[in-house]
Amino acid sequence: MADQERSPARILAPLALGVFALVFFAIILSSGGGGPGGDDSGARGSEAARTATSQRQRTGSAPRPRRATYTVKVGDTLGGIASKTGVTLERIQELNPKADSSQLQAGQKIKLRE
Repeated sequence: MADQERSPARILAPLALGVFALVFFAIILSSGGGGPGGDDSGARGSEAARTATSQRQRTGSAPRPRRATYTVKVGDTLGGIASKTGVTLERIQELNPKADSSQLQAGQKIKLRE
């Protein structure tokens, strides 16, 4: 008698899982970078990044700082600021003769250029 009263969920659950999987993969493929049916805007973006990097490497110069100052954050060092901003450590020390890595305080302004 138990065989006659089976729940329809025993059939619907696997069917719903299959439909979900198909929809999931259809969404992934349609939004993917260069996959079937997808656009390749992601590929274009990474190509632009490679071009900018290779141009910077050819010129041999670091990117010019965008800001005239840098606001120190907790845990910053002069070397860390130099690598974050693209300004050499020597230049930062030249512009900020009183700055000391062990004495930096959060909120302090460091000159990056004149």
